[in-house]
Amino acid sequence: MTDPASSFGPAADIYERGRPTYPAEALDWILPAGRARVVDVGAGTGKLTRQIQARGLPVTAVDPSDGMLTQLRHAVPGVPALLGSAEALPLPDASADAVVVAQAWHWVDPARAVPEVARVLAPGGRLGLIWNHRDESAGWVRRLSDIIGRSDSGRAHDPVIGPPFGPTEAAHFTWTDLVGPERLIDMVASRSQIILMPPDERAAVLGEVRRLMATHPDMVGRTEFTLPYRTECLRATLPTS
Repeated sequence: MTDPASSFGPAADIYERGRPTYPAEALDWILPAGRARVVDVGAGTGKLTRQIQARGLPVTAVDPSDGMLTQLRHAVPGVPALLGSAEALPLPDASADAVVVAQAWHWVDPARAVPEVARVLAPGGRLGLIWNHRDESAGWVRRLSDIIGRSDSGRAHDPVIGPPFGPTEAAHFTWTDLVGPERLIDMVASRSQIILMPPDERAAVLGEVRRLMATHPDMVGRTEFTLPYRTECLRATLPTS
């Protein structure tokens, strides 16, 4: 992964408060049936990890950031939380039935990550990728993207996972999240390009978001906003032999 630890680690608290979870239907589609052993790679503060654990599945979290893993251990106590990346997984051969990467495959070097994920998966194991993207059909969401940047920098763009995996399948799911003003600010502040801005530029962007909430007709005077998402998913499976 391309050094996400250096940007996200110091902002782990903000990331935990601001980032959304993932729709249950997307997890139904990505995770194999049965009591699958799951590895959540690029797990961050454990947004997806805790959803997998809530399904009663054994899950191991892997992330390159100590700061993120500290948050994850508080949020999901008892789940193994290991330093590592998709290119260097600290796990034995054939020790998982599914490897999931949420909101992070764009940090990955696929030439190194694909064979490494295949090493950790048992025969017939699955690699699942997932991204949340804001649905900009809503006027205020479109204006938010004008301020902070579009939501497609990490979009799948139908990457071919390639051998030794079988064909890549795609699906998408639409849903909405209710966010209050402070959580919206945290969501914006948790984006890597905002984290990496000089403090004065970051403050200016967050000020623009606050002005949007104070002036847009769909937001003025409201304590919660309906934020629509489109969640894009990809999956590919190893041969059974």
